[in-house]
Amino acid sequence: MKELFRTTDPTLIPFATAMLRGEDIDCFDLDVHMSILEGSIGVMPRRLMVADRDYFQARAILRDNDVEIPKKS
Repeated sequence: MKELFRTTDPTLIPFATAMLRGEDIDCFDLDVHMSILEGSIGVMPRRLMVADRDYFQARAILRDNDVEIPKKS
């Protein structure tokens, strides 16, 4: 598994997930339940993961659809 991106934007992961699944690329949202620890204030980033074999295709799909992929810090 490779990390496609991480973000605190609550709308970006569902949007990217819908696009990738539309192209038959499985993706997994990690750290979804971290809001329990942080108190739902949205400071803990969530990660979107894809299989190694789908990584470059997934990035290309997001780029081609003008999805701003947050840079790794």
